[in-house]
Amino acid sequence: MEYTVQSLGRLAGVSGRTLRYYDEIGILKPARINSSGYRIYGQAEIDRLQQILFYKELGVSLSSIKDILSAPSFDGVTALKEHRQKLLEKREQLDLLIANVDKTIASKERKINMSDKEKFEGFKKKMIDENELKYGKEIREKHGIETVEKSNKKIMNMTQEEHEAVIKLSEQLTETLSKAFKTGDPASDIAQKAADLHKQWLTFYWSKYSKEAHAGLAQRYVDDERFTAYYDKEQPGTAAFLRDAIHIYTGMKK
Repeated sequence: MEYTVQSLGRLAGVSGRTLRYYDEIGILKPARINSSGYRIYGQAEIDRLQQILFYKELGVSLSSIKDILSAPSFDGVTALKEHRQKLLEKREQLDLLIANVDKTIASKERKINMSDKEKFEGFKKKMIDENELKYGKEIREKHGIETVEKSNKKIMNMTQEEHEAVIKLSEQLTETLSKAFKTGDPASDIAQKAADLHKQWLTFYWSKYSKEAHAGLAQRYVDDERFTAYYDKEQPGTAAFLRDAIHIYTGMKK
C-alpha cells in the first residue's frame, strides 16, 4: 500500500510539514514522486518512519537517528528488540511513578500512612524525570543511550542510606569549594580536596568513572551557562575555579 504525505501523516500521527522536513534533511525520502508532484511512500518508508519515531521517543536527535539508520550494520529487527526493551524499562518507571502518586493522593485524602521508602522511590523517579527534561537529549548525544540508562538505573537502585550519604557529600563539597575558592589557588590542598569530593559525588550517579569524563564535565561547567550560573550564584568565578581544580586533580590540565 502506498501513502501520500497527508495519508501517512494521519497514519503515523505526525504533520505533513514534519514529513516534508524529514525529506529535506534526508532522513526519510519518499519512494517516488508521482506525476502530480506528490511524495509517495511505500512499506520501506513506513518501517523507517517507525524507527525514527521510536528513537525520537528515546530522546535521540534527528542527526544521530540519521547516522544510526544509515549505518551499514543497522538491523531493523535488532533495533525493534532494543526499542521494546527500552520502552518496557520506561513503562516500569512510569508505573512506579503513577503508583507513587496514587499512594500520595490516598495518604492525603484518606490519611493513609505512606512509608518513607515509598516516598523515596517516587523522589528518585522525579529526579530522573527532571534531569531527562533538562538534559536528556544532550547527554544521550554526548555519552550514548546505554551510558545514560545505566546511570538512571543506578539512581533507581540507590538506597535511602546512599541517598542521605550523597546529600551530605554534596553539602561537604559546597562548603569545601567555597573555602577553596577564597584561596585563589586551584592546586591548593583544599581545592584538590574539593575535586576529590566532586569525584566521590559523581560515583553515586555514574556507572563508570574515568578521569577523562570527569575533566570533560568540569569543562562543561564553564562552557554551559546553565552550569556556570549554578556554581557562580554565590561567588562568580567558582565554575572556572572548580574546572581548574578538577583538571589538576585528573592530570588533564593543559
